[in-house]
Amino acid sequence: MEIKIDDLTGGEVISLLEEHLADMYATSPAESVHALDIKALKDPSITFYSCWKDTTLLGCVALRELDANHAELKSMRTASNARQLGVASMLMQHILTIAAQRNYQKISLETGSMDFFKPARQLYKKYDFEYCGPFDDYQLDENSKFMSRNI
Repeated sequence: MEIKIDDLTGGEVISLLEEHLADMYATSPAESVHALDIKALKDPSITFYSCWKDTTLLGCVALRELDANHAELKSMRTASNARQLGVASMLMQHILTIAAQRNYQKISLETGSMDFFKPARQLYKKYDFEYCGPFDDYQLDENSKFMSRNI
């Protein structure tokens, strides 16, 4: 598997992100969806990564710099044909390595509170993320869970 910085122009990546957004809107009330669209993911504060095996897209993740010490994990998604292959763990390890290289002191994330998001929350706990309050511009929301960990 290879993880690389992605420019968000490939059809496979766009399709995966569209699937991700569709699931978020199908699972959460619109006002509680914090997933970013492709235009938002192209913001200079965000580095977007895709994971590949040969020419097959396996997943993606983004890292958004909130400030010099704090980053946010965004848009983590494993392709449906790559579930249970360790892709999410590989992406998480990659993001944590990048965060350490950039000298961030903390990485945070927002995810849903519904059962649909339970596997994601279990993955984050496995990597020592702990529940916390809202960060950055987020507001308290019963449909959101906020997590962070020190680097």
